[in-house]
Amino acid sequence: MPKVSRINSILESLLFFWLGLAFILSIAGDSLQIPAALQVLGRTHPLLLHFPIVLLLMAVILLWLQDERLKKAGAQILLLGANLTGITVVAGLILASEDYEGDALGWHQWLGVGSLFLAVLIYFFREKSTVFLRATSATLAVSIILTGHFGANLTHGEDFLLAPLRSNELELVALENAEVFQHLVQPILEAKCIACHKEGKIKGELRMDQLAGLQKGGKNGPLVIPGDMEKSLLIQRINLPKDEKEHMPPKNKAQLTDEEIEILEAWVAAGASFDQKVTELKSQEVLFQLASNKFSNQKVYTFDPASESEIKKLNNYFRKVNPVYPGSPALEVAYYGISTFDPASLKDLKKVKEQVVKLNLNRMPLAEVDLGFLKDFSNLEELQLNFTGVSSTQLSSLEKLENLQNLALSGNQFSGQVVKDLSKLQQIRKLFLWNSGLSDLEKEELKKAIPNARIGFGFDGKGVIYALNSPKIEFDKVLFQDSIELVISHPIRTAEIRYTLDGSEPDSIQSPVYSNPIWLKKTTQIRTKAFAAEWNGSPTVSTLLFKEGIKPQSYKLAYEPHTRYSAKGASTLFDGIKGKTNHGSGDWLGFTDTPLEIEIFLEKDSKPKTMDLSILINEGAYIFPPETVEIWTGDQSGWQKIPETPTQSSSKLEEKRFGVLSYSLPEPSFEKLKIRLKPISKLPAWHPGAGAKGWVFVDEIILN
Repeated sequence: MPKVSRINSILESLLFFWLGLAFILSIAGDSLQIPAALQVLGRTHPLLLHFPIVLLLMAVILLWLQDERLKKAGAQILLLGANLTGITVVAGLILASEDYEGDALGWHQWLGVGSLFLAVLIYFFREKSTVFLRATSATLAVSIILTGHFGANLTHGEDFLLAPLRSNELELVALENAEVFQHLVQPILEAKCIACHKEGKIKGELRMDQLAGLQKGGKNGPLVIPGDMEKSLLIQRINLPKDEKEHMPPKNKAQLTDEEIEILEAWVAAGASFDQKVTELKSQEVLFQLASNKFSNQKVYTFDPASESEIKKLNNYFRKVNPVYPGSPALEVAYYGISTFDPASLKDLKKVKEQVVKLNLNRMPLAEVDLGFLKDFSNLEELQLNFTGVSSTQLSSLEKLENLQNLALSGNQFSGQVVKDLSKLQQIRKLFLWNSGLSDLEKEELKKAIPNARIGFGFDGKGVIYALNSPKIEFDKVLFQDSIELVISHPIRTAEIRYTLDGSEPDSIQSPVYSNPIWLKKTTQIRTKAFAAEWNGSPTVSTLLFKEGIKPQSYKLAYEPHTRYSAKGASTLFDGIKGKTNHGSGDWLGFTDTPLEIEIFLEKDSKPKTMDLSILINEGAYIFPPETVEIWTGDQSGWQKIPETPTQSSSKLEEKRFGVLSYSLPEPSFEKLKIRLKPISKLPAWHPGAGAKGWVFVDEIILN
């Protein structure tokens, strides 16, 4: 028996082996215990699958040709390709037992088995008839393509094949419409997480492509614990070192950016809501600040723009028609000049009725004007009718304006009937009725009639004591060399300005009165406040100015700062550049898992007497004053520890701000210093992230 025939015979027999094994694994695979050695074979599936695809498609082409020699070659290639298909299918079925499930897996699995079956069928019955050969081989080619398509969906995401044909334009979302999870968090999960945690591929039993799966969590427990970053698996895993096995995303996948990590952390700290709108967040919250940078304050409109020629015709000396912002199809219209106002000109606006979203008719005489023309302005959102003489009966035509949210009616005198007429405008969210003649009882009735609207009635100011606005502090720069001039001013010249230079709260009795510019010669925290007769004192305004210090000979950090906040390393602390209040500006060293510990080696003749540590405080971002500060002086005989001074921690959420920790150094000369700042180990109970680790941020160490 020729050698080639023996090989063919073996390969032909193996076809039935692969086919039988594939059917067994397909039907009973879930109940089988796969040995570790076979699991290794299963993981070769992605490596093997390209070979049989090429061989089978090549065989199909050759079998369609009329040349007998090429057909014979096609049969040999088909035999080899079918065996490789068998190995690949078996490997894939073994791999499917590892965290894969779903419809895409089912299609991929059975199409793969079907392709193997067709390849075997074609090989043994290829001589039956040309019609049979071409029909089955064409079916095999389609089956191979579909198998690859569903396989790509499993590994690369839904519709991987057709994704390039789709539009790459990002959905523009206005801040007022943005939702925290849908528009801020979910896009991060889709880009960096869902490929391994979706239908068909659910690693760790965690499914992230649907809300129920995210809320349920995986085999290790809940994905997030609202408000608890320390116990939330999501935050733990994304902050593990990249080489750790449990770091997510895996190191061979696209990693989260610093901004994405900050968004996820802020989302969990804020309560990990799945249905909260961005506008429901407090403006001082980190998550709101991140969102406000990401989303536009400009609303996106989907209707078509009006023609430029039409807009040009509508603009004249008494009427202005402009886009609400450059490039927007939405228009705002304003009328000017009472004497030139012609009510008939309002009908001209019907040419742009779909595009007008704001209409300002303030002070136009509208007492006899039928406002019914507005019913066709379906996208109108804001209508200004202040001091126009309109009556409550004229407002009935506004009921059909479903998008009308802001209505200004100040300066018009209404009777009690207006409560009934305005109660029909349930779509209104802001209503202004200053100086409208309504009684207190009618005002209360109106508030109840439109419960979802914020209504402003104005006030007369009698008996009200107003607070002064804060003084203004002017100076050259935050970090000065020898001295710096400080000028304080207030727009009310009769206001008395009081100030302190020790960080204490200024009062109207004991604190110095400001009269002339102040010259500072050392690091100083200045706080100032304005007072005046028959006024409440102003809010306190403060600033922190730093005097540049002695430059050390060298320095060495014991621990590296967090990779996201490493700036220029240790040199950042002595570069004379004051950081901004944004901790992500690249000017700060941030520490959370390790203390900031640094050894400073002084020049021979340096004899510093004081040390100032410039820190950042932003409770909303978990940035607190250090829990402890330890200082040592050193010489050739060793280190001598300075008695510790307790540090004052934060007691509430405040605006982000600079802080300074000042220390006197001992008189005896020393050659070096060692400083250790320990981050707060657990955030206090009053904090939204209570129990989580805090951060310490430092940008300058100043020796004088």
